[in-house]
This record gives sequence, C-alpha cells and structure tokens, in this order.
Amino acid sequence: MTGEQWIEAFAQEIGLSPPGQDQVDAILELAATAAHSSERTAAPVAAWLAGASGKPLHEVNEVARRVSGAGQGAEGG
Repeated sequence: MTGEQWIEAFAQEIGLSPPGQDQVDAILELAATAAHSSERTAAPVAAWLAGASGKPLHEVNEVARRVSGAGQGAEGG
C-alpha cells in the first residue's frame, strides 16, 4: 500500500476527504520544520496541534518557522 493509498483509506475511515496535493505539501513542510528544528517527535505532534487548532496550513507553517527561528538562538543552531 502506498502512502497515498493509506492516507485515502484513513481519511475515509474517519469520515474526511483526503488532503489535496497542496495541503499534503504544506503538511510535509510543517513536519519538516518541526523535525529539523528539534527532536523528530515534534513533527507528528505539531501536525496534530495544527489540525486541532483549525488554523489554515499557511498560518501554522508561518508560526512553525517563527518558533524554529526562536529556538535556534536558544540551542545554538
């Protein structure tokens, strides 16, 4: 089963439509920002928080970039 097939089946099971390619790209951007700026476990939790917030993906990606920039100074890079 491909990732796309899994996402489609999962979305159907929880009563949602699967995300379009632009949404997938934005979700992956969020996950990458979180994972590369901290521990990898931040990526799935950030995705859950983004979904729970109800905010648009472009907005949560902007917040993630801000948080990542703030964290670089504290961690030294």
